[in-house]
Amino acid sequence: MGAEMMAPMADSPQQKNGRPLVLIVEDNELNMKLFNDLLEAHGYATLQTRDGMEALRLARLHNPDLILMDIQLPEVSGLEVTKWLKEDDALRAIPVIAVTAFAMKGDEEKIREGGCEAYIAKPISVAKFLQTVQDFV
Repeated sequence: MGAEMMAPMADSPQQKNGRPLVLIVEDNELNMKLFNDLLEAHGYATLQTRDGMEALRLARLHNPDLILMDIQLPEVSGLEVTKWLKEDDALRAIPVIAVTAFAMKGDEEKIREGGCEAYIAKPISVAKFLQTVQDFV
């Protein structure tokens, strides 16, 4: 379960075309495809991984403009990965948006306390998804 690089390196924010780079951390293949397709169609470059530890490596390597973080990952929770990101001086400024099926009362507060700047419930509203991403990039 390695990372899938869906955008060429030239699309990273340090390159000439300046497309914002979004790291998608999502273990569900259909959700990953949906998020990737929506972002690419709206001018974003993406990196993808299904693995929380790989997400840390990719964040250090590519310094994305935004991270979309699934909370329920198989090996380690998205909140744990977010905590590690926020503890890293080089990565803490990267906004993290939690994307999760948790939609119970109090979950948003728990997710924000975990270090995420915003929260999107699954199934997503396309308009809300795109607006939330735009708010942080």
